[in-house]
Formats: sequence, C-alpha cells, structure tokens
Amino acid sequence: MTGYLFHTDDDRREMLQSIGAESMKQLIDDQVPTDVQLDHLMDLPAAADEIVLDRDFRRMAAKNAGAASHVCFMGAGAYDHFIPAVVDEIASRGEYYTSYTPYQAEVSQGNLQVMFEYETLVSQLTGLDVSNASLYDGGSAATEAVLMALATMKNRTRVVTSGAVHPQYRDVVDAYLKHIDAELVVVPTDHDGTSISIIDAIDDQTACVLIQHPNFYGRLEDMQAITDAAHAAGALVIQAFDPISLGLLKRPGDYGVDIAVAEGQCLGNPLSFGGPYLGMIACTSQLVRRMPGRIAGQTTDRRGNRCWVLTLQTREQHIRREKATSNICSNQTLLALRATVYLSLLGPQGLKETATHCVARTQQARERIVQSDRFELVHSGPVFKEFLVRDRENDVESLMRSATEKGILAGVPMEQFDPDMNDCFLVALTEKRTDDEIEAWMESLESATIAQTVRQAF
Repeated sequence: MTGYLFHTDDDRREMLQSIGAESMKQLIDDQVPTDVQLDHLMDLPAAADEIVLDRDFRRMAAKNAGAASHVCFMGAGAYDHFIPAVVDEIASRGEYYTSYTPYQAEVSQGNLQVMFEYETLVSQLTGLDVSNASLYDGGSAATEAVLMALATMKNRTRVVTSGAVHPQYRDVVDAYLKHIDAELVVVPTDHDGTSISIIDAIDDQTACVLIQHPNFYGRLEDMQAITDAAHAAGALVIQAFDPISLGLLKRPGDYGVDIAVAEGQCLGNPLSFGGPYLGMIACTSQLVRRMPGRIAGQTTDRRGNRCWVLTLQTREQHIRREKATSNICSNQTLLALRATVYLSLLGPQGLKETATHCVARTQQARERIVQSDRFELVHSGPVFKEFLVRDRENDVESLMRSATEKGILAGVPMEQFDPDMNDCFLVALTEKRTDDEIEAWMESLESATIAQTVRQAF
C-alpha cells in the first residue's frame, strides 16, 4: 500500500508539528463533531493480495448487465451505437490519453487542433456559426444554453420548455434557476407525444424556449412552427438534438434555432454505465460572447505556419468572476476527440446511412410490438429511433427482469421519470440491432407473458 499511502510516519509527524497539532486524532477532533465520527472500527475483510483482489473484482463485475454482455434496447439519452476500432486506436495515443488539463494555457498544438477540428465539425453538423470545445454532458449543455439566453435577453425571466424534453435535462435546468431570478415553465406534452401546444405558453416575458427534437419519447416535433412562434415573441430558441438524427433530419440552424445542444455520447463514446459523456453546444455568431467554456481558433505564427490558439475563454479562472459566463464549463477534450474521429470516419454519407438504419430497425420493432395482444404503442406518429410501449398488464418490472435473464436489456421503465407512466417502457434501436436480435427481444417479452399466464392459472 506504500505506493498509494506515500507519507511515512515521520512525514506525518513533521506535518502535524508544523501546524501545531499533537496527533491526527486531535486534528480530526478539532474539525469534525464527535456525534458524526465513527466510534468503532469498520467491519472490513482481511487484506488481500493482488491475485485475490483481481478474482474478487472480476466476480463482482460479472454481475453487471451492460451493452457488452447483453443485447441493448435501452436508450433515454445514452445509446448503444457501433464504435469503429480506429476511434479507440487514435484516442488511446499517449499524447491525447495522458495529457494534463488539455484546455489550459499550456495546452499543446495537437490538442488545440483537436478542439478546432471538433468545433468545425459541430458547426457543420448543426448549421450554426460557432461551437465551443465541449461541455460535461447533455444536461449541463442544456443548462448553459438557458443561462446564455437569460443573460442575453435582459429583463426577461421566463424559460419555457416541454414535458417531452429529457426529464434529467429539465432537472438540471431547474436546479440552477431556483437560485436566480428566473421561472421555469414546463408545458405538458400533447396526447400524441409532441409539444406544439408549447406555443400558447410563449409570451413577451419569455427569454427562451427549450425544445428537444427528436424528443424524449422519440417523437418528431414541429420545430419550424415552434421556432417561428418563439421568434415572433422576441424569444430565443434552444434545440436539444440527437447528433445521429442529423443524418436525415434538418439541422438546428436550418430551422433558425439560436442555440443547439446535445449529448455527444452517441458519437464514438462508449456507454460506460453512465459516463463520462460529452456535452455539445453551438450557437449563432451573435451569441458568441455568451458562449461558456473556451473556443480554439486557427491562425498563422510569425513565420507564416498554420497553428492554433485558445481564442476565447470566458471561464471564471481566466477573467473576473462577475464577467464569467459560466461556472460549469469544464470540457471533455478526450471524448470530443473521439467524436471528431467518429464524425471524420462516417462523413455525411455514413451519418445518413447510420440514421437510416436506426429508422428502419425502429420501424421493424414497432411493427412487431403491435402484433402482440399484451402491448400497444403509446404514440402512433413518426419517431426516429425510440418509442414508448404500454404493457396492458402493467407489469413492466417483471418484463424487464425476465428479459434481462435471457440476455436482453428490453427497455427503460418509465415510472422513474413519470409515475403516471408506470405501465410503459421506452425502447431504442440503433444500427447495431439485427433481425435476429429484434425477434429475440420480442420473444423475450412474449415468453414473459406466457410464463406469467401459466403462474396465474395455478
């Protein structure tokens, strides 16, 4: 353990003397109230050697059910897309993988070029003028966009969004707006799973409208109508988008959207049981001074050689705190690099083909689900790669458990997001799913139905 606990007894004694403490216990007693201190030793197993630790951790890890061990039909913001091997090959190079604080002033030319290429690709992808070098995840990107809009639209304090925007994105936005002079208005979703009625909630006090397209239920929104209505009221429009969907759907900039945000996990980043992920944000040039984080730019040095620089940094580390645009603006350069490699490999045609496969597989699964007497589609309109299924027998938990035992992650139970949807689960299909896997998914759901019927008969 000395490799991890590198301070010796003499080191600790010297440090305690330098601060005037006689012992570690005195140091802790002076800082931590006794009623919250543990008054007995923890019941830990005996120390183990490396062989035993390796075996125990592998045994515990084998209990996990993930996309590497199961066929995955789960989505809700994170998706099982294919990752070409070259993404891992380039991202694992030492100069990228081990670089320290690759966004600070001492950043290397290689990392700066990565940021510049990433920003360029995101701008092309979204149809907007400017992208930053990335954010934490989709939820923090949505929040940054809302804060940008509030800072821009002075004297307006309403933020209007829809119940079809990812619930976790709305939670993050709500957490930030609670402590500033702003109001978050969540308009319930229409019966068809879309948000066109959000238009009625937009008024002259609305700073921005946050809309997701395709939305959390997979449904496609009328982006043009919502964008036009928001702009007519003088409000900004923020679109949360699925990067893969832009292989087929119009880009945010094509609708006239002011700020676009996304979760970039689907662009060459593994699911990894929940992160780390990649927040994407792009905006019009009129809003660039409100952009959080940092922007890398391309220029020439005094010898005329092509080079890259940090062009804009609006973080509190670099400028006066009151002038900072954000306090949650760290970036994810390594994951942005993966997205850059992924997008460079696919190109526009590859992205279109990937999106087309997603749509086709999703339609195939929807056609299968409606053949069952037990299940129904919650929404019948067009979707991209996700859709809601209702279990008429209202036993989603047993369904999901039964499918998992058969090696299939059949969907995401909706009760955790909306108690009124406790009989529903959200299903996602990517280009990875095959005909056989879709049949196995359906069979796992139907066999659970049969098993339950047999149990009820006895």
